[in-house]
Amino acid sequence: MSAADQIFVDMCKDILENGCSTEGEKVRPVWPDGTSAYTIKQFGVVNRYDLSKEFPAITLRKTAIKSATDEMLWIWQKKSNNIQDLNSHVWDEWADESGSIGKAYGYQMGVKHQYKEGMFDQVDRVLYDLKHNPFSRRIMTNIYVHQDLHEMHLYPCAYSMTFNVTQKKGDDKLTLNGILNQRSQDILAANNWNVCQYAMLLHMLAQVNDMRVGEFVHVIADAHIYDRHIPLVKELITREQYPAPKVTLNPDIKDFYQFTTKDITVEDYVTGPQITDIPIAI
Repeated sequence: MSAADQIFVDMCKDILENGCSTEGEKVRPVWPDGTSAYTIKQFGVVNRYDLSKEFPAITLRKTAIKSATDEMLWIWQKKSNNIQDLNSHVWDEWADESGSIGKAYGYQMGVKHQYKEGMFDQVDRVLYDLKHNPFSRRIMTNIYVHQDLHEMHLYPCAYSMTFNVTQKKGDDKLTLNGILNQRSQDILAANNWNVCQYAMLLHMLAQVNDMRVGEFVHVIADAHIYDRHIPLVKELITREQYPAPKVTLNPDIKDFYQFTTKDITVEDYVTGPQITDIPIAI
């Protein structure tokens, strides 16, 4: 069965059984009807996925792998903060009349910074280091920029990636690993969406650098299940689990900026029924 399913089920059980409730606290999120959106949460959840063994898409319900990747490419490749450059509607609630989400996400990835080797934005710096200095312990990105928070329509949730390259004994290729740091996550709506996004990013970066893909570690500071999601999660984690899908990339792509969702092939993805109309707290 899918390892991602078991990780997800174990995480949800732990939150439901051992988590802390925010009911009665002064919370920021509200439901569309204006009611306070309370959660049950766990602090400091750490999940590890071995991408060399399988792609970490859950099978309890379907994760739209290509749509998730499209959002990742919107941030990392297009470096855009405008939803008109995005093919899904996940950001509609936070966009202004022009489609902008402010100085958030892709905007921060596109800001150029001075390094001793020259001017780079954060994505190009990662690509440069993976090529020229792969064993560096400084290959990372950070989009939680305090001076710009007041101009962001939503503070970044997934805010930092740290890349680490290892050399396995006897292997002629290097292995690319990564850690995603996330300050907060809506487990039902976003957990596997984010996991699939950044697993795909690691696959893409590994391919264009002729590396193998290794571990993806997901660190969540505030992992929460919203009150109106609890019955949905309880039902979801009792479902039958299936083998992980086979996900491959077009092997001809050697430039990160050339990837599109058309270069992704998803095969044998058997899942339980989709949960529709998940209420989203804003």
